[in-house]
Amino acid sequence: MDFDSAYVPFEARRRPNSAGAAALGVSQFSLAEVSLAIRQEVLYGLQQRDAAGITLVPQRIRRAIAALPSGLATLLDLDESFVHGLPADLAGMLNGILQHVRRVRLEYDGTDPTSGDVWESALVGLTAGRGRKYPAVHGVIDFRPVRQSWLRELVKEYGRTVRPNVFDLRQTVYAVTLASNALANRPHGDRPEKLSMADMSIVVDEFRIARRPEDGHAYSTGHRRALLRLWRAFLEYARQAGLMDHVPGGFALNPKLHTIAALEVSEDEIGRAIPEHVIAQLDLHIELLGTSTRYESGGWTASDFARMYQAAYRILRDTGRRPGEVTSLHRDCLEWVDGKPTLIYDNHKRRRHGRRLPITEATAQEIEFWQKELQRLAQVPACEQWLFPSPGQRNRPRRGHLTTAQFCNRIFRDWVDELIPELVDERLGDDGEPLSYDRTQIIPYGFRHAYAQRHADAGTRPDVLRDLMDHRSLDVTMGYYKVSLGRKQEAVRTVARFAVDRHGSPKRFEDPLAYEVESVAVPYGGCTEPSNVKAGGGHCRIRFQCAGCDFYRPDPSYLPALEQQVADLRADREAALAMETADWVVRNFDDQIRAYAKSADRMRRQLEEMPEEERATVEAASRELRKVRSAAAFIPVQSLTFRKTS
Repeated sequence: MDFDSAYVPFEARRRPNSAGAAALGVSQFSLAEVSLAIRQEVLYGLQQRDAAGITLVPQRIRRAIAALPSGLATLLDLDESFVHGLPADLAGMLNGILQHVRRVRLEYDGTDPTSGDVWESALVGLTAGRGRKYPAVHGVIDFRPVRQSWLRELVKEYGRTVRPNVFDLRQTVYAVTLASNALANRPHGDRPEKLSMADMSIVVDEFRIARRPEDGHAYSTGHRRALLRLWRAFLEYARQAGLMDHVPGGFALNPKLHTIAALEVSEDEIGRAIPEHVIAQLDLHIELLGTSTRYESGGWTASDFARMYQAAYRILRDTGRRPGEVTSLHRDCLEWVDGKPTLIYDNHKRRRHGRRLPITEATAQEIEFWQKELQRLAQVPACEQWLFPSPGQRNRPRRGHLTTAQFCNRIFRDWVDELIPELVDERLGDDGEPLSYDRTQIIPYGFRHAYAQRHADAGTRPDVLRDLMDHRSLDVTMGYYKVSLGRKQEAVRTVARFAVDRHGSPKRFEDPLAYEVESVAVPYGGCTEPSNVKAGGGHCRIRFQCAGCDFYRPDPSYLPALEQQVADLRADREAALAMETADWVVRNFDDQIRAYAKSADRMRRQLEEMPEEERATVEAASRELRKVRSAAAFIPVQSLTFRKTS
């Protein structure tokens, strides 16, 4: 191991003062007090860090040298607890130097860091992840969960030869682990020469039911498909490299048989939108966003970075784009067409670039304001094309645009979890006070769901919303026209207590199950007539003259429909008078108007007598149930097929 060729980016020498003592300049550090081995190790590590574009701070190097234990022969003898006990900036620099020294030491000794079943990421030399070109510095890659030794050696050889980034290799190992778990239950899982397509089918079944180990929840369809793709790529490599010549060719993926079909839209996942009342509370504290760090770089102050994060938040909130589509916006992303603003963005998920989205003038003004701010701020040569330039890192220059991880995992998370003092829910506790909102439910992607839900609630046509969301399938878009099972049950639980009969007398349902099983939604309220309930509301013998039926059970969620029905009946009555119809026709209108108005008045009085918080809860629940009923009534034209008859 030869360190003599290493160069020093700063002067590593002593300059005697008038008293003969050693004095160092601001940009100098000394290695005179450490052993020759440490001197060479430090110089080599600094050389590698400088070549990687990491800023070297002489004062920090000086402090790190001074902190080393006396009598230390080599950095390789340092105890891990010693490094962890240092301040963060010194520990990071010393760890970086140690990684280079340990790596070159293994190379000098001829030791293979990939020989064991647990690889240290820093020693293997793989890049950290997608879009990260620097070597990984933390963590391990553990192959031990792969139970079969033959399969474990195959995936280790895949890592050595293909050399994917650490993130992709870990995901591949996890995909192989799923296959290993399936094969462990087969009679010849440890004998690869006995495997067949039947075994592969069992493996694919394991991917179909894969669940997150931390909470047992099912993976999304997209994630399970991604894991299956990694398994397929691994098998293709092993076959082409001749590593599976001893495995029968039948043990292979059949593209027609071994697929993962898309699940129906999960009712548990539909309601992931951030509620509007929570967004309103976030907006009240927007000036705190980005203030969790005092980081400054390239002539930008901490306040400049905070304003950038706040602009990104506003665009994310208003446009419904994915976080990565917002952070990667180009500086010229705003276009005016016929006096209307349009956002130009890249749909990275579907590889559709240059997409256009109509936006509001208020959002356009936010973008223009930030564009003017960019013109005022110091320009960064490697970031000039982006609307949100990368903040870089303390030891790395600024390049490219703000990443999703930087914004979502650090800045946004710190803001929501630490800086905002209080977030309350619309639900009330047993004491009548609003409950605290679960902050873990607030994720940047939730603004996309909120955007779509906002349009669905406002009555935007599904085909229009599909284009706004840039969805390929209308089935995905239709998920926003439904309400999650949990939200629906909560809404039913709220309004079922306020149901009345045709006389306005209380006829509450004792539980949500009774509300849904014993009644059916009809145009102006619930109906409990057994034959009509059984027919799903399509078997009314009195032709929906509900106000005269003892089975009629309206509740507050039907109040707008009742008010509209009263208005329509009054208009029809005036038309009947103008037509000089028989008296019994006019009397029929009068009777229905009085009956429907009586039910509506009763429910309005109930709402007016409630405390403000409870009334708001009932009204919110009523809106949810109206949304359920309207979604059930919608049949998209695109889903209809017509059969030609002869």
